[in-house]
Amino acid sequence: MPAFEHTRSITIAASPAAVYALVDDFHAWEKWSPWEGLDTDLVRTYGGSEKGVGARYAWAGKKSGEGSMLITRAAPQRIDIDLSFVKPFKANNKAVFRFDAEGNATRVSWTMSGTRNVLLAIMGRLFFDAMIGKDFEKGLAKLKAAVEG
Repeated sequence: MPAFEHTRSITIAASPAAVYALVDDFHAWEKWSPWEGLDTDLVRTYGGSEKGVGARYAWAGKKSGEGSMLITRAAPQRIDIDLSFVKPFKANNKAVFRFDAEGNATRVSWTMSGTRNVLLAIMGRLFFDAMIGKDFEKGLAKLKAAVEG
């Protein structure tokens, strides 16, 4: 199956710890996630650890689809997430957030990777890849505003 990887980055005028705190806690994603606000009736479920390794978040909505995330690694410079989509397509991907100090600022990189069947690989190149990139850019801009605000 064809592999894919998407990365977007932004520089935020704050310490890595300040940025990390909004990514490590799924409850804080409402402040910056690019998918917040798509579904007024979005159902969110939290479980596992309060934050960090073992924290779980699941969502279900008409526009947002259905899926879940699990933090599998939480270190000061990196958070790894297992990402499972149920609807509209089934997929299991990895998301990684990196927090690199740059002077008094932090360079945040958001990467999603995985594999796709041939049909989804074609659809991805035609539709999903550009959309994912725009969503990541929107989310990173909202994260920047939330941290710097």
